[in-house]
Amino acid sequence: MNILQVEHLSKSYGEKMLFNDISLGISKGQKTALIARNGTGKTTLMNIIAGVDAADSGQITIRRDTRIAYLRQNPQYEAHMSVLDILFTGDNEFMAAIRDYEAALEHFRLEHNTANQHALDTGIARMNVLQAWDYETRVREILGRFGITDLSKPAGEHSGGQIKKIALAAALIGNPDLLLLDEPTNHLDFEMIEWLEDYLSRESLTLLLITHDRYFLDNVCDTIVELENDSLWQYRGNYSYYLEKKAERQAADEQSLEKSTNLYRTELEWIRRMPKARGTKSRARIEAFNNLENKLNRRTEEKSIRFNVNANPLGGKIIEVNNICKNFGQSTIIDDFSYIFKKGEKIGVVGLNGAGKSTLLNLISGKLRPDKGNIVTGQTVVLGYYTQEGLQPVEDKRVIDIVKDVAEEISLKKGSMSAAQFLYHFNFSYVVQHAYFSALSGGEKRRLYLLLQLIRNPNFLILDEPTNDLDIYTLQVLEEFLADFPGCLLIVSHDRFLLDKLCDHVFVFEGEGRIKDFYGNYTAYYQHRTHEIRKIQIGRSRMRENETQTVKENKGTSKPTYRQKLEFGNLEAEINNLELEKSQLIQQLNAGGTDANALNRLSLRYAELEQLIEDKTLRWMELSELIDPS
Repeated sequence: MNILQVEHLSKSYGEKMLFNDISLGISKGQKTALIARNGTGKTTLMNIIAGVDAADSGQITIRRDTRIAYLRQNPQYEAHMSVLDILFTGDNEFMAAIRDYEAALEHFRLEHNTANQHALDTGIARMNVLQAWDYETRVREILGRFGITDLSKPAGEHSGGQIKKIALAAALIGNPDLLLLDEPTNHLDFEMIEWLEDYLSRESLTLLLITHDRYFLDNVCDTIVELENDSLWQYRGNYSYYLEKKAERQAADEQSLEKSTNLYRTELEWIRRMPKARGTKSRARIEAFNNLENKLNRRTEEKSIRFNVNANPLGGKIIEVNNICKNFGQSTIIDDFSYIFKKGEKIGVVGLNGAGKSTLLNLISGKLRPDKGNIVTGQTVVLGYYTQEGLQPVEDKRVIDIVKDVAEEISLKKGSMSAAQFLYHFNFSYVVQHAYFSALSGGEKRRLYLLLQLIRNPNFLILDEPTNDLDIYTLQVLEEFLADFPGCLLIVSHDRFLLDKLCDHVFVFEGEGRIKDFYGNYTAYYQHRTHEIRKIQIGRSRMRENETQTVKENKGTSKPTYRQKLEFGNLEAEINNLELEKSQLIQQLNAGGTDANALNRLSLRYAELEQLIEDKTLRWMELSELIDPS
C-alpha cells in the first residue's frame, strides 16, 4: 500500500510547463530520489507534496496519520528565533505533546479545577507514552553531530550552512513516517554526509529526496524517479542501475527516432503533393504528421551542454606558496604551509567545515593576505575563482546583459560565439536569457556563475563547492570539461564522486592549521583514514587488555595500598548515592509538573548519572579484584 500517491499532477508558471499529468506512488519504507535538470520543477513538485505550493490540477493523497517532515533547499527563519525556538515549533507529535503539556501545566497553575487537572493528567500520560521527557536530550545529541551546541543562539547569527543543518536536524528529530529532503548534503562535510547516509539507510522511514550526490544516491536510494520532458520515468534500483537502464532506454529512443525521421520524410513528401480537397482520412493523417513534427522538433531542441571554452596557455612558473600562516583571533587556520603548483595537476581540498578550506582558496586567489609567508603568482596565470557565495550582481539585470558585461563574443576552441548563442548552447533558452537574474532557480544561478568564470578563459581554476544546486546532467558535463581542462585545478567539494573522478591528490585539513598532501583520490584517502582509525582503536583495545592482564597477574603478589582500600570503600557509597539520585530523577521525569527548562536540566543530569555510575562501577570492579581476589 502506498504511503504517498500523486495522481495526474500538472503545474506551469506562465507559458512554462514544468510537468504535465504526472503520477507517482511511494510505498512505506521506499527510499526514492527525484532527479531532473535545473529549472524543470523538482523543488516545485516537492513543495506541492509538502503542501507549501498548489498544483494546477491533479491530486495528492497521503495515508492518514502519516507524520511528514520537509527539509527545504534554502530554509528561512526569523532572525530572532533561537535554535530551540526553531526545533520546538516543529510539527511532530513530540513537539505537539510538549506544547500541550506546557499549556495544560500553565492553565493548572492559574486555576486548580477538575478540567485543568484532567488536561494536565492527559498531557503527562501522553508524554510518558511517547517518552518525550528526554526529547531535548535527543535534540542535543543530533545537533552535536552537526556541530551546533549553543541552542540559545539566534538564527540571524548563524551562517546559511548552519541554518541548513539546524533545519535538517529538526526534520530528523521528529521521527517522521515520510521524510522529504531537498539537497540535504549541501553544506555538510564528508563525515556528516557519511553519518547521514548510514542513518537514512538503517531507518525504516519512507524517503523522497532531491540530491546531486551520486554516491549518496547509490548508498541510500532503492528507486530513482526522473522528471524529463514534462513526464516521470521510474527506475527500481539505485543510481548505478538507473544509469544502465536509462542508457538502454535512450538507445531504444534513438532507434525510434530514426524510424520517426524516415516516416516524417515520407509524410512530408505526401503533404507537399497532397491535393487541396481534404477528406476525413486526410485530416487524420495531417494531424498525425503535425504531432510527429512537434515530437521531432522537441528532440532537436534538446541540446547537450558542452563546456568547450578556451584556456590561456600557462608558463613555467605557476603559483608558489611559501610557508604561509593565517590566524583569526586565537584560532590557527593555516600553519606553515608550502606548495609549488605544477602544470595540469588537479587537487581536491577536504576537511571538516570551518577547518579553513575557503581561507586557503582566498589566500591563493589574493582575496586574503597571509600573516606570514608569501604567495608568488606567475605572469601567465589567469585565475578563475568560483566562490561559495555565488554571483552577486550589483543590480537585478537580465541574464543576457550579465553575460555581455563580461564578453559580447566568446572565444571557443574553434571559432567564437555571440553571448546569446553561448547561453542557448548552455541550456539557457532565449526566453530565460531575457528573464531577470532574480527569476532564475538556484541551480540556474549557479550554472550562470560557473559560465561567467569559464568565458574569461582561465588557466588556473579555483572552485569552492561548484556542485551545490547543480543538476546531475550539468555535473556530468562539468566533470568532462574539468577532466580535459589543460590548466591547474584546485577544488573544494563535498561531492565524493567528482573528487574521485578528477583529482590526482588531495590537501587534507587535519586541524590546528595542519594541511597534509595526500597522493590519491578521495576514496583512497577515506580508506587510508579508516585504516588509521582502526589501527588506533585496535591499539587502545590491546592496551586495555594488557592493563587487565597485568592486574590479574599482579593480584596474587601485589597488595592494595591504603589509598586503594579507601577509594574502594568510598566507591560503594558513591554508587549507592548515584543510584538513589537516578531513581528519584526518574520519578520526577515521570511525574511531570515542571517546565521545559527544568525538564532539560533533569534530562542532562540523568545522562551524567548514567555515565558516572558506569565509570565508577568499572573502577570498583578493578579494585575488587585487587583487594578481594577470591
